[in-house]
Amino acid sequence: MSVIVKQEELEQLFHSWGKPREQWRVGTEYEKVGIERSSGRAIRYSGQGGVEVILKALVERYGWQPMEEEGHIIGLTRDKAQVHLEPGGQIELSGEPCENIHCTRAEFSKHTREIVDVAERLGVAFLGLGMQPVSSVEEIEWIPKKRYRVMAPYMARVGTMGQRMMKQTATVQANLDYSDEKDAMAKFRTAMGITPLIIALFANSPISEGMSNGYKSFRGHIWTRTDNNRCGLLRFAFSSSVSFAHYVDYALDVPMYFILRDGHYIDFTGISFRHFLTRGHEGHYATEEDWELHLTTLFPEVRIKRYMEVRSADSQAPELMPALPALLKGALYESDCLESVWDLVKDWSWDERMEAYHDSHRYALQARFRRFYLLDLAKELLQIAWEGLKRQRALNANGEDETIYLMPLQEILHQGKCPADLLEERWEGELGQDLNKLIEYSAYKLS
Repeated sequence: MSVIVKQEELEQLFHSWGKPREQWRVGTEYEKVGIERSSGRAIRYSGQGGVEVILKALVERYGWQPMEEEGHIIGLTRDKAQVHLEPGGQIELSGEPCENIHCTRAEFSKHTREIVDVAERLGVAFLGLGMQPVSSVEEIEWIPKKRYRVMAPYMARVGTMGQRMMKQTATVQANLDYSDEKDAMAKFRTAMGITPLIIALFANSPISEGMSNGYKSFRGHIWTRTDNNRCGLLRFAFSSSVSFAHYVDYALDVPMYFILRDGHYIDFTGISFRHFLTRGHEGHYATEEDWELHLTTLFPEVRIKRYMEVRSADSQAPELMPALPALLKGALYESDCLESVWDLVKDWSWDERMEAYHDSHRYALQARFRRFYLLDLAKELLQIAWEGLKRQRALNANGEDETIYLMPLQEILHQGKCPADLLEERWEGELGQDLNKLIEYSAYKLS
C-alpha cells in the first residue's frame, strides 16, 4: 500500500475515476428486510431460518460463492454481482453495472426468484418496505461483521437513531458514472438538489413497531438523527464553483471509523482523515486504500466515490425497484435533461432546501414548497426523465425502451400519491392494521 501525503493526491483520484460517455453504466443496490412469516419479527442472523442459512442455501442451489469473516458467511459473489448484509440482517443485492435498465431488471428479477424460493422453504418473507414493520431495534440481532463492532457504539454516541438506521431500515440506491469534474459536479449538485423529490416519490416506510409512525419516509427521518457530521444535504454542493476539492475538504474533516490492516479493523473513531493524512496515527499512515474505505463511511444523500451514489429512496416493492435507476438515468445522463432538472431547484435558498428536505420525510408529495406541492415538481421531474429515456432508445427484445420501468411510478403519481400513501390507506382500510395481512400484502412473491 502506497502512502499518501498530499491533499492534491486525493483530488486527483476523483479525476482519475471519470469515464468517457460510452463507458457510463448504471449500478443498483437493493436492500430488503426479512421477517419470520409466523411472527412478523425480523429474521435473525443465526439459527434455523436465519440469514446465514439463507446465504448457505443460495450457495448450494444457485452457485453463489461465499465471503466469510471469522467462520461466518457475511456475503456472496457471483459473476459481477455481490450480495451484502446490512447490520440488522437486511440482504442487499449489489448489482452489476449495467448499460441499460433492461439488464438491471433482469438481474434483479433473477435474484428475487432465487431468494424467494429459498425464503419460502424456511418460513421467511422479504418485504417491499423501507424498514422493519414490527421489530424494535433492541430485538434485532447484529450480524457478525467486524466493521459494525466499531460503527455501532460510535453511532450510539453521536446520534439518537444511528442504530435504528443500521438495523431497521432498507433503501434502493442508484450508482452513476461521470466523465470529468464539470460533469460530476453538475450531477452532484442536481442530484443533491432533487433529494426532497426523490424522498417524496419513493417514500415507503410509514409503519414501524407495529403501528403508523407519523412519517411517509421514517427511514429518511432516521438518517437526520444518525450523525450530522457525515449525513444529510451538503451545503457546499450548491456553490456555483463546487469542485472535487470541496468534496475532499468535506471528507477530510469527517471523523473516521477505522482502517483495515491484514484483515483487521483498527478503531480510529474520532480521528479526522485530515489529521491522519498530515500526522499519521498510532504508527499508521494514510494510504489510497484507507481513503477509499473512508469514503464508504460517509453518508450524505449523494456520495462520490469511484462513481456517484444517490441514496435518498426507501426500498420498494419489486415492480418499483427499477424505477429509481431508470428515473436517474433519464434525468442525469442527457445534458439538456440534466440542465432542465437543475432548473427545477436551482433558485431555492438553503433554508428552503432544508425545509423541503425535512417536510418530504413527513409529508412526501404533499409537502408544500412556495406555491407548489412537491407533487407538482415530481411530475415535472418524471416527465424530464421520461424524455431522456426515450431519447436514449435502449430497447429490449420486445422493442420497448426503458420508460416501461417508469410506468408503475407514473401510475401512482397520476393519483397524486407515493407508495407510503397507498400503504397507509390499505393499513387503515382493507388490512385492518393486521400485521399478517400487511406481510401478505408487502411480501416478495414468485411471479
